[in-house]
Amino acid sequence: MNIKLLAIGKTDSTALQSLIQDYEKRLGFYTKFTLEVIPDIRNVAKMSENQQKEKEGELILKKLQPADQLILLDENGKQWSSVGFSEFLQKKMNSGIKQLVFVIGGPYGFSDTVYQKAQGKLSLSAMTFSHQMVRLFFTEQLYRAFTILNNEPYHHK
Repeated sequence: MNIKLLAIGKTDSTALQSLIQDYEKRLGFYTKFTLEVIPDIRNVAKMSENQQKEKEGELILKKLQPADQLILLDENGKQWSSVGFSEFLQKKMNSGIKQLVFVIGGPYGFSDTVYQKAQGKLSLSAMTFSHQMVRLFFTEQLYRAFTILNNEPYHHK
């Protein structure tokens, strides 16, 4: 199974980018993982929140293949423990899906169209994090999940 993380906007911090790349490299031992950045929308000052969500939604949906399973990283999503997340991934791998796509939306969340297309929502915490930090936390948790599934010592119970 391939795993893709789509994110709106680039990461400005080189320190964060370096850490994300480290986990991307580690993930390569377990699965095909890609992080794809969708460029920020221009002229957002002239757009309402809904218009911005709709435009971002169009860009997100263009990146999907018909058979992709879409999971939104959303504050109202399900919260798992690291072990629970690893079990979720194992079920997805066992189901035979070709590609699992996780998406970090823009500052106002997702359009209704994107919510309708999604097969699930995941929350990393009840706290709010910057979109840049979410990329790091998600890639680390994805790596952690694969080490749990492989009974490796990275995760301590």
